Amino acid sequence: MSLLVKATGSHKTLLDKSTRLLDKLSAGFVHSGSSTSLVSPPDKLKSKYDAVIVGGGHNGLVSAAYLAKSGMSVAVLERRHLIGGAAVTEELVPGFKFSRASYVLSLLRPIIIKELDLKRHGLKWHVRTTGAFTPIRDSSDYLMLGLDSNVTQNQIAKFSTKDAKNYPKYGQEIGQCVEAFRHMLDHPMLHPDSSTRELIQAAKLFGKTGYKLGREFPKWYEFLTAPISKVLDRWFESDVLKATLATDGVIGAMISPHQSGSGYVLLHHEIGELDGVAGCWGFAEGGMGSVSRAIACSAKEHGAEIFVNSEVEDIVVSDDGSGVRGVKLNDGTFIQSNCVLSNATIHKTTKEMLRDCRSFHETEYAKQVSSFDYTSPVTKINVAVDRIPDFKAIPNKSRDMIGEQHKGTIHLNCENVEMLHEAYVDAAQHQIASRVPMIELCIPSSVDKTISPPNQHVISLFTQYTPYYLKGERWTQDDRKAYADKVFGNIDEYVSGFTDSIIGYDILTPEDLETTFGLTGGNIFHGAMSFDQLLFSRPSSSRCSYETPISGLYLCGSGTHPGGGVMGASGRLSALTVLKHRKEKRF
Repeated sequence: MSLLVKATGSHKTLLDKSTRLLDKLSAGFVHSGSSTSLVSPPDKLKSKYDAVIVGGGHNGLVSAAYLAKSGMSVAVLERRHLIGGAAVTEELVPGFKFSRASYVLSLLRPIIIKELDLKRHGLKWHVRTTGAFTPIRDSSDYLMLGLDSNVTQNQIAKFSTKDAKNYPKYGQEIGQCVEAFRHMLDHPMLHPDSSTRELIQAAKLFGKTGYKLGREFPKWYEFLTAPISKVLDRWFESDVLKATLATDGVIGAMISPHQSGSGYVLLHHEIGELDGVAGCWGFAEGGMGSVSRAIACSAKEHGAEIFVNSEVEDIVVSDDGSGVRGVKLNDGTFIQSNCVLSNATIHKTTKEMLRDCRSFHETEYAKQVSSFDYTSPVTKINVAVDRIPDFKAIPNKSRDMIGEQHKGTIHLNCENVEMLHEAYVDAAQHQIASRVPMIELCIPSSVDKTISPPNQHVISLFTQYTPYYLKGERWTQDDRKAYADKVFGNIDEYVSGFTDSIIGYDILTPEDLETTFGLTGGNIFHGAMSFDQLLFSRPSSSRCSYETPISGLYLCGSGTHPGGGVMGASGRLSALTVLKHRKEKRF
């Protein structure tokens, strides 16, 4: 991680403050995104609970809320100084509140919002009226896609009248595919030990999908398995439209738009909804930490206890390895529980916290999950700027005037699909950071006035492709600075004076994402969303997605079905599995 703040003129004070703030963050004194009213003091930690949740990410908090709601005594143990995992808000530059890792909201399941009463607990969001804005380098041309279908079609028609006519049909086909799959997010998948009743329920579930798709099933299959470039070539002819849409097929994935499976990644990012509008995205008011805070409020209301600066070092099992007995913290504290849910990645859970459990590592399950793919292309850069970006394609009417171009996802270096592919080749084949990186730029402060000083802004840069190692070597601070400068220089090609507007920034390479948030390999999804790691095979085909061979030990993170994103579904389904097994007295 690097935090850099300009030290010129009036920014000298910010540098001093930010340095002190970073020291506090490292020491665990600043609780951004949580509060003392949610976090229990260390001396309140009991020696025994009905259930212990390892990790206070949003899925772990969802599990805690459902288990506590059922009457179980629950402790959430979070390694960092604040709750939320990757869904956090952190004030790294004074006055600027960054959604430091995850940064947009759509995938959070409506059933969770309803059942945990998250709106009553303070969850608010701003729906984005602009979905995508793609300016063309060295040109006044641009493409803007939004909620207004007429405006969107007129925008596309600037590049192709044929594409403008096809776009609504494409959207309808995407919508049909997503609608057929969406209900699967709220149900567990079949597994070898499924009961007859579960088999019948699964048959109904897949029957519902088949019924919704009807004769369109082959198109759904194509989306699941084909390269997104192949799908888009079938529909469209304009390069900028295809590239803009293709970004959703590769975002967060070390994959080229020409590779099989990128079609599913696109569907996964279309599967969400806000305010009942399918595929709609927004910004959580107060940053993504407010999502975690609302979930934590619900959990605490039902009696869950949440502890920070509480790193679990070992998951303790019985001598024969058959059942879980509790957890041991890194200070040696033992907490007894016959039910442990790990919100950590599967790698951290099995390779680190269960490192001494020989009987576990001899199981077929352990062998399967040991090959789980965590490759990540992502480097996240959070930037504080002293003005709203002034795009050359749509110049600002005044210094502080916010337009529609600022309110959605801004796609840079995305004029054609080949640019995305070449960026991928740099990282995947040459092991260098992309020379012309794909950049997704968001300005949440364009609609949320609670996260930055007046007329100053928070910028989120989700960039790829960057390998974990650069030609086999770890990133140095000079490497990080050079990459950030390259990204800023690329943005300067589209935005007048962007680099000069920067007050400070925070950069997180794949290794930094792993170190800071526990995301193995820096993978934001807790494991690649390739088709061999989805549905019945997430994380293993040998048993229920949330269950391990150790009785009482469960997984509740995004490495389980239905996968990554701030969705909460894994946490909910894991908790429901635990409650079912508890009723059956399996632990």
